[in-house]
Amino acid sequence: MRSLIPWRRHEEPFRELEEWHHDLDDLFTRFMGRTPFEGTAFAGKGHPAMESFVKNDTLFVRVDLPGVSPKEVDVSVTGDVLTVKGERKHKEEKKEGDYTHEEIAYGSFERSMRLPGKVDADKIKASYDKGVLEISMPVPKELAPKKVSVQIEGKK
Repeated sequence: MRSLIPWRRHEEPFRELEEWHHDLDDLFTRFMGRTPFEGTAFAGKGHPAMESFVKNDTLFVRVDLPGVSPKEVDVSVTGDVLTVKGERKHKEEKKEGDYTHEEIAYGSFERSMRLPGKVDADKIKASYDKGVLEISMPVPKELAPKKVSVQIEGKK
């Protein structure tokens, strides 16, 4: 446990708060066991990794969801915000001798990202393969990539 002595001017108060946070995390881990996403891409983050890119006038968003059933995933668009949320249910069972050890981990997640401009929600497609959710949608014409030539001045 940390002392409650006032900080000196040269000390950093947030460093001590960070140490308290670490101590509390350690305490909960010792009493509650591992986190629901330990050993997965969610570990330490509480949310899945997400990437987005444009290819051939289509915006792709990929979300890593290892161990998550596609039935537990909800994809929605509200205005210009894409939201992916769901729940991971992990069950591990070990049978040794005369006893069975069963461990069940649950955890919900939610990721959102702002979409570029107006997207036609009726043209959004989503697929799930090997733990990766892929969402695709046409890029609005006004946001389509345009090539701009660079003029170099002063060189002969």
